[in-house]
Amino acid sequence: MEQARTIRRVRHELHRREVTVTRVEPLGEHFAAITFHAESLSGFLSLSFDDHVKFMFTAPEGEEVRRDYTPRRFDAQARELTIEFALHGDGACANWARQAQPGDRAVIGGPRGSMIVPLDYDWHLLVGDLSALPAMRRRLEELPASARTIVVAAAPEGDRLPFPGTAELHWIEDGEALPEAVRALALPPGEGFAWAAGEAQAMKRLREVLAIDKVLPKEAMRVSAYWKRGAAGHHENLE
Repeated sequence: MEQARTIRRVRHELHRREVTVTRVEPLGEHFAAITFHAESLSGFLSLSFDDHVKFMFTAPEGEEVRRDYTPRRFDAQARELTIEFALHGDGACANWARQAQPGDRAVIGGPRGSMIVPLDYDWHLLVGDLSALPAMRRRLEELPASARTIVVAAAPEGDRLPFPGTAELHWIEDGEALPEAVRALALPPGEGFAWAAGEAQAMKRLREVLAIDKVLPKEAMRVSAYWKRGAAGHHENLE
């Protein structure tokens, strides 16, 4: 099926900005929204929910930790950037975020570019595990109220962050089951776009479901591996 709409890609000048924590707000049982301020955030630009910044800090052992995160919200006037952190497990960033308090310092790099997905598709499919919840929440805020949106999200009961808008919402417990949950969906007619992110192996299987079972052309999907079991700092676009 030929796609009538076009994805626009924009490159940004790369900046590295030192920032300071101004607020830490709990979200659910294992999430925190952390807001950073810096005068150097003047000119920060994030045009898409699919964007990611490089979040960097120095671990107690002296090693620089670098991880990718979605810019959840940016207030240009206040020069404040908010990132939502998952607090699960014993990872370096989860541990940092769990202990974060106003005055703590970090570094933000990027985003390098934006993939701008049109808002006027006949339908939008958003799929992801815990790592994808911030991006999906941002996308639902960006879409018009009239947009037909289907969300398939994997998270335990206490981590099911609220989604804005009137999306058709399917919660499941296990991210490994995302491909089968999407296979079971009856997608609407018309031209749609599927966006998905999560664990690498689950996303590879999901991409096959979208391409083979749902017969979506590659131009109508974006599937990313936000993390890989057993690996640190993994981020890979599977399109």
